[in-house]
Amino acid sequence: QVQLVESGGGSVQAGGSLRLSCAASQRTFSVYAMGWFRQAPGKEREFVTAITWIGGRTYYADSVKGRFTISRDNAKNTVYLQMNSLKPEDTAVYYCASSGYYSGSYYLFASSDSYRYWGQGTQVTVSS
Repeated sequence: QVQLVESGGGSVQAGGSLRLSCAASQRTFSVYAMGWFRQAPGKEREFVTAITWIGGRTYYADSVKGRFTISRDNAKNTVYLQMNSLKPEDTAVYYCASSGYYSGSYYLFASSDSYRYWGQGTQVTVSS
């Protein structure tokens, strides 16, 4: 079983920044991409961003493009989400997930069905 642990959530004012981390707690196999999703109370789970391990290709939802940056550290099996210029609408529980797809379209990685393992989530709250 792949175990993923998110950290770095918290409460900030609008315009502030946070950096989330997602670390695999054990050795993993056939994991070729990592993604971030978020879910606000009463709303559907929403794709945020994803990155492939080999080529480092990135995918971003329009709502976060230009403000959020995903990165990876292969040696640590860790993925980061740098969030700048935060808005109240970014408030949600953020989840990281691992995918077995080596490559694909934006639509592939934007679908939660493309991910096999999920972290427990970390709360991000942005006040106005």
